[in-house]
Amino acid sequence: MSELYFDESVILLNVEGDSKEEILTQMGQNLADKNLVKESFIHAIITRESEFATGLPTGDVSVAIPHTDVEHVIQKTISVGVLKNTVHFGVMGDENETTPVKIVFLLAMDETHSQLSLLQKLMQVFQDQHTLHRLTNAADETEIRHVMEDKLDMAALKGGE
Repeated sequence: MSELYFDESVILLNVEGDSKEEILTQMGQNLADKNLVKESFIHAIITRESEFATGLPTGDVSVAIPHTDVEHVIQKTISVGVLKNTVHFGVMGDENETTPVKIVFLLAMDETHSQLSLLQKLMQVFQDQHTLHRLTNAADETEIRHVMEDKLDMAALKGGE
């Protein structure tokens, strides 16, 4: 399993867009520009989001965790996008409901096992309103990186599982 690529270059602040498709395109293109995902990733992530919603109404800061199949991934990474304004995403498990998402955790996993492990750790972050507020109010990408590395125990995700 490859190591998880995570630094300030995959953290985007004040992401602007009027739709989930615009947000996912910007975030996916950032990963494609860094050769972390294939160009097919953007279309695949938008298609999967339309079929399987990933919005989670987590208190006053809703999140989304879009992800897609491993064949679109070159290097395992997680991209964090803090949106300038909330954008409605469908609620996971109920496509008739939407939630105003403020933070997008875009997952690009190269193995199904690592995706499940990361999702379990992310769920702990989503249940912690203090952490979500820290992320939305972070001064810069470095602060977000430190919070995420601490909360997700990044060393445990970098391989050797």
